[in-house]
Amino acid sequence: MTDDSVTPMMAQYLEIKAQNPGALLFYRMGDFYEMFFDDAVAAAEALDIALTKRGFHLGEPIAMCGVPVHSAEGYLLTLIRKGFRVAIAEQLEDPAEAKKRGSKSVVRRDVVRLVTPGTLTEDALLEARRHNFLCAFAEVREEAALAWADISTGELRVMPCAPARLGPELARLSPREVLVSEAREADWAGIVTESGASLTRLARGSFDSVSAEKRLCALFDVGTLEGFGRFDRAELSAMGALVDYLDLTQRGKLPLLRPPVKEAAGGAMQIDAATRRNLELTQALSGGREGSLLAAVDRTVTAAGARLLERRVSSPSRDLSVIHARLESVRFLLEQSLLRAELRDALRRVPDIDRALSRLALDRGGPRDLAAIRAGLTQAVSVAARLEGAPVLLEEAGAALVGHEALVDLLDQALVAEPPLLARDGGFIAPGFDDELDQARRLRDEGRGVIAAMQADFIAQTGIQSLKIKHNNVLGYFIETTSTHAERMLSPPLSETFIHRQTTAGQVRFTTVELSEMETRILNAGNHALEIEKRHFEALRAAVLAASGPVGAAARALAEVDLAAGFADLAAEEGWAEPAVDESRAFVVEGGRHPVVERALRRQGAGPFVANDCALTEGETPTIWLLTGPNMAGKSTFLRQNALIALLAQAGSFVPASRAHIGVVSQLFSRVGAADDLARGRSTFMVEMVETAAILNQADDRALVILDEIGRGTATYDGLSIAWATMEHLHGVNRCRALFATHYHEMTALAGKLPGVENATVSVKEWEGEVIFLHEVRKGAADRSYGVQVARLAGLPAAVVDRAKVVLEALESGERQGGARPKALIDDLPLFSVAPAAPPAPRVVAKESAVEARLKEAHPDEMTPMEALRLVYELKDLLKP
Repeated sequence: MTDDSVTPMMAQYLEIKAQNPGALLFYRMGDFYEMFFDDAVAAAEALDIALTKRGFHLGEPIAMCGVPVHSAEGYLLTLIRKGFRVAIAEQLEDPAEAKKRGSKSVVRRDVVRLVTPGTLTEDALLEARRHNFLCAFAEVREEAALAWADISTGELRVMPCAPARLGPELARLSPREVLVSEAREADWAGIVTESGASLTRLARGSFDSVSAEKRLCALFDVGTLEGFGRFDRAELSAMGALVDYLDLTQRGKLPLLRPPVKEAAGGAMQIDAATRRNLELTQALSGGREGSLLAAVDRTVTAAGARLLERRVSSPSRDLSVIHARLESVRFLLEQSLLRAELRDALRRVPDIDRALSRLALDRGGPRDLAAIRAGLTQAVSVAARLEGAPVLLEEAGAALVGHEALVDLLDQALVAEPPLLARDGGFIAPGFDDELDQARRLRDEGRGVIAAMQADFIAQTGIQSLKIKHNNVLGYFIETTSTHAERMLSPPLSETFIHRQTTAGQVRFTTVELSEMETRILNAGNHALEIEKRHFEALRAAVLAASGPVGAAARALAEVDLAAGFADLAAEEGWAEPAVDESRAFVVEGGRHPVVERALRRQGAGPFVANDCALTEGETPTIWLLTGPNMAGKSTFLRQNALIALLAQAGSFVPASRAHIGVVSQLFSRVGAADDLARGRSTFMVEMVETAAILNQADDRALVILDEIGRGTATYDGLSIAWATMEHLHGVNRCRALFATHYHEMTALAGKLPGVENATVSVKEWEGEVIFLHEVRKGAADRSYGVQVARLAGLPAAVVDRAKVVLEALESGERQGGARPKALIDDLPLFSVAPAAPPAPRVVAKESAVEARLKEAHPDEMTPMEALRLVYELKDLLKP
């Protein structure tokens, strides 16, 4: 384009762009996706690629950039992570077909897919060991519900969800994208953004519950949803919005979703967003998976098993029958070490069946996805054969792993051992599966031999030894000879056979009717073979999708076995114990350890973790432990480890302890650490108080609460008052199990006033002015905080540490004498500025002893054992008076 006229191609681009205003438009042009105008400017900056120009529009140059089609996935991933949505406009016809309509006709294009954070399916765009959830929140009159789906695995679930629970549930699921009605976008935008998800608003019609029910029935090809359970209007609305959005983004190619599962609101341990963050369940505070509980306990060997583990850690069960069944499976595999090793070896060869199935359903799959289904179901038989006599949970899993013989046989016969990624590449159907295909391949592959034989015949016929049959993209196959020999071929009788095609400098080119016919047959053989393979691919894809229900059940069963074997391997390797979980309100842990800290110490070679006991129950009365002790002594670690032990027990895992008795925990609350929230205008103390308020307002008598340093973000007396009142509320109103760490030693008096409160402290030892942290928790109260000593360890200047000791002594002395007022202390204490630190005393260097001199001469690495022994005797002699 060189003027302001809008060409047909640009008119088509603008029309498609107008239909997708909220997304970058990837406009297919041959081997590239091109972007124009503002899309090009935004994409070039986000992808760090060159921004060029192409023609003019309304007097202004048109900005343009592009990315190769073959490497588009990497660029898509970058754009999605930076918050963009991308509409993919593909060519829907061959350019040759467009030319038949006229030389200026434009190839038909349209958007075939809208790529958003919650609708990814490609392996390159997904984390293999994590779900990629798309959520929808709906309200219908007094009801509200949350639905979520992972189209890469087919998961679809829904649950009633009061608006107050939306934040905690989003924290549990960690979705990539959340759908809300445009009428309530402002109400939920903050909560969705805080969860880290992308917010997408839909028209009210997408949430219509009557239309939603029809959409769901059509999706699952049923007349009623009653076979899947009873769903209220809000639940139907949320699920219907998901399906409507998937229909919009996938352009009618709906994913293979499993029938919806309704989760009970009270079926899982409730854990709010702050607690998940404080306990670092699935992500460390520093960001990333490493350093989290999930990373410390993950022994799974399949992607599906890892995703199941994350769901269990994020959502521990409260159902005793479920918990006991999971623990029984772990115990069985722990005791059967040989069986466990065999199972894990077989599971290591299991591909990601769920995601392969999903890609095939969305018509984005290839031959390798079929091979993944084959490999997974083949290993499923091996796994099932080893589960005879296993506990109920594993036995049920084993039953889902068999019965796929016909599909496995079909795939085994049809596919080569290692098929290509794309069907268009061909070569994935095994020889012998189709006679017609074998013949077409033979002609295609033996074409060179046929052409070589024809060349030999033509040489014999003409007597020209230099004659060659060659090929190019313009002429196809042709016979070439030098100008010297061309006269012979242009003269009778050879001219009757050889037809002149082209004369070049020094060369003359011919063809024959026989050569042209053979060229057509060879070219058609390659295309014919590819068309046959594509037909077989569609037939195999249909066969897999027809068995998608049982195949999906097998995938879930393999994940269940993998997780149980992983937990058993973890227990065997780390020496973890089986917890006793019951309906009581007991909480007794003997020899408890923090799984993440213990793992880190081992990696650093920093010595063993100091195990500690915890008993929050005396009979049936919940007990609160008031924990005192210095900083760095391990109070926070002790608090967190007990919370994690309760969580792991209800997730179905053995726990890092020598013994544990856990009464089912309904809610887990953690208020540990301090951070401000500047984006929302909250100071550190405000964040602390908001989180504490949430605990006091929500915790029931089966909750487990861990609190660390409540009230430290404000003035001393204010903080002490708040901490004191919080403790009384936990004891008298919430009546829950709790660990309460504090530096306010005045609070230890509560143990004598409240029958459910007991003092505990973390031991330290002073030796020659040094503080030694023993990391041992025992009954009793700390007599001091050792803050000044810890400050010295942190590297504060000696003058500051010395001054702090003086001030502390004055404060403590005043308190013992009736409580000196701060003003009086300020007047009495000398100013820091007029009391500079005394210069360090000159170092006295002792005279070197004979023993030291001899040791300096010794080179241990070069000594033999006998020489080392002689040195010891020599040193003993030197020590004699």
